[in-house]
Amino acid sequence: MLAANLSCENLSTAVSNTFDGEHPCCMCKAIAAAKKSEKKSEAVSSNLKMEYPPVAETLNLFPPTQFDLLPQQNFAADWFASPPPLPPPRSFFV
Repeated sequence: MLAANLSCENLSTAVSNTFDGEHPCCMCKAIAAAKKSEKKSEAVSSNLKMEYPPVAETLNLFPPTQFDLLPQQNFAADWFASPPPLPPPRSFFV
């Protein structure tokens, strides 16, 4: 609708006419008519109501019986510290 209004009006007038609600386009009129004709039943709205199971008031968390910290390893440092692989013997390719 804004693009259609811009083709025949300046920017400020086109924006105000687009969003003021007094100048609806064909699509806006069709949407408004569909909303008016839409009938909502009470049965449908009650079926869509979400129900959650009851939750205990207190939540008990228990720590593990054994907890071991693993040593930290820097794999990048290990990779850079190792020497480059040796080339294969030349007699292997002959």
